[in-house]
Amino acid sequence: MCGIVGYIGTAEKRSFLLGGLKELEYRGYDSAGIAVLKDGEIDAFKATGKLSNLARKVEHYSSEGFGVGIGHTRWATHGKPTEANAHPHWGEFSYIIHNGIIENYKEIKDELLKDGVNFLSQTDTEVAVHLFEKNVRLLNDCFQAFEATIQALHGAYAILLITQKEPDVIFFAKNAVPLLLGKNECGEVFFSSSDAPLIGLAKEVCYLEDGQYGWAKNKTVTLKSEGIEHRLEFKALTKDKLSAQKDGFRYFMEKEIYEQSHVVTETLMGRTKEDSVVLDELSSLDVDAIDAIKICACGTSYHAALSASYLFERLSKIRSNVEIASEFRYKDPLLEPRTLFIVISQSGETADTLEALKMAKKGGMKTLAICNVDNSSIVRTADMSILTRAGIEKGVASTKAFATQVVTLWLLSLFLAEKKKTITKERMKTEIEALLHIPLVLKVNESVHEKIRRLSKRYLHGHGFFFIGRDLFYPLALEGALKLKEISYLHAEGYPAGEMKHGPIALADSELFTIALMPKNLLYDKMKSNVEELGARDSTMLIISPEPFDLADDVIKTRAHTHVMSEYFEMMVITQLLALEISVRLGNDVDMPRNLAKSVTVE
Repeated sequence: MCGIVGYIGTAEKRSFLLGGLKELEYRGYDSAGIAVLKDGEIDAFKATGKLSNLARKVEHYSSEGFGVGIGHTRWATHGKPTEANAHPHWGEFSYIIHNGIIENYKEIKDELLKDGVNFLSQTDTEVAVHLFEKNVRLLNDCFQAFEATIQALHGAYAILLITQKEPDVIFFAKNAVPLLLGKNECGEVFFSSSDAPLIGLAKEVCYLEDGQYGWAKNKTVTLKSEGIEHRLEFKALTKDKLSAQKDGFRYFMEKEIYEQSHVVTETLMGRTKEDSVVLDELSSLDVDAIDAIKICACGTSYHAALSASYLFERLSKIRSNVEIASEFRYKDPLLEPRTLFIVISQSGETADTLEALKMAKKGGMKTLAICNVDNSSIVRTADMSILTRAGIEKGVASTKAFATQVVTLWLLSLFLAEKKKTITKERMKTEIEALLHIPLVLKVNESVHEKIRRLSKRYLHGHGFFFIGRDLFYPLALEGALKLKEISYLHAEGYPAGEMKHGPIALADSELFTIALMPKNLLYDKMKSNVEELGARDSTMLIISPEPFDLADDVIKTRAHTHVMSEYFEMMVITQLLALEISVRLGNDVDMPRNLAKSVTVE
């Protein structure tokens, strides 16, 4: 979840750009850079890793006096987290920063290569600056050239561009990625991905709409959409930085639930083709040398691992088992060299998981980390790693980290299936179409959220919750129960629905709440039978399903999907929102639940 800042004015641009990027650190990044255009000359600086590395590079750089500046924090999508791939990217006389993905960058790049353009990075972004400069030469007008460039780009983007041809201008464009413009009474103009960097500097802001683009000069801004000029609509800027980081949501957890659609898009970027999965991170993996998979994780990551075990066996046809890391460490496990050992961790610092990884490496196993944080201990230790690209997750109860872990593992299962030839081309194409549909599935339906909010008042008492599901929806039931107990402090358990009659059903009565996950595409009739057993014992039942259910006390109706993973992710969002709204009604601190920490770095 990259961050963008921009500035036009006379103040020290280095200070604003670094300070603004610091305010955007919560979004996550693996490299950063700035570019300043002053007196017709552009100075640019880039660094990998933390912002402190960039700050050291520019500590003696001064940019007082009128000028323009742009800054960027990058989360690697196309190309590895290297200085060459960090933003800003340059042409001959222009620099650009960009969030999002340019879907048709390969077609544009092929044309530019024919023109003799030399590319310095592996990114999709670089094509935009070269295309702009090509258009400048053709049209002999920077404003027309920028307009033509934006019209040629397909995909999601927030773009800032500066050029020596117009040294007092920042060109900007926005589509499906946040970008706002601010101003103050001194005539300064600001750009940012969110409110936080502008608080205390800009007096009012304009939240740009999809498809809008334009250019800002000192004290003047031109805003266009589809070639037509528009009036800028400014709003007063909040003065609360924490609230600004929440983007209007009540809690970080709520914001992160709503972000899942966007971050899963980032997870998928550059990793799928029409009928294949591309995981450059696994170029050294000898798939023929793998007979089995063992996955180790804790908490929410363990539930993602359990979900993945179904996918590995179903799609990749590879025997797969899952271990809780804290148990694995002390059971004297069998470490087979032909077993791929996968660890999953949001932070990359989970102590039990890290120690399990070290054991596996010592035992001669090939190791792979699924993680959200580059350069974390787990990533550095594993032989290979795939980053989930969820961005920083501030809510202690994990939401978007879980979603991106499952999507990453789904990608991995398809990658292995393709390499082992256990999947047909037709099935692969269907799976990839389903994968690319998940960001739409994850968009929160406001009316469904409102129904859950109203429904939640009925589920504040009783002696506990059963979350039940079958197959893939059993790990999702475990995760739903964990989310509820983490932030509401109510007792909740996840069970395979078929296990109810083997003991747990003894607890069923009207004060036991059953949350039943009933997908239409997977074992629906079996689930229906299990739920009827609980209903006969007078359990209070909340059914999550696309189908009506006459015996239910409450139903949250999901959309009709043709792929089971679409049902999985829609039900995931519903269980997250249910936990959130019950916790809110109980008056709990949703983001900082008692006794819990975000990263568990001790045993």
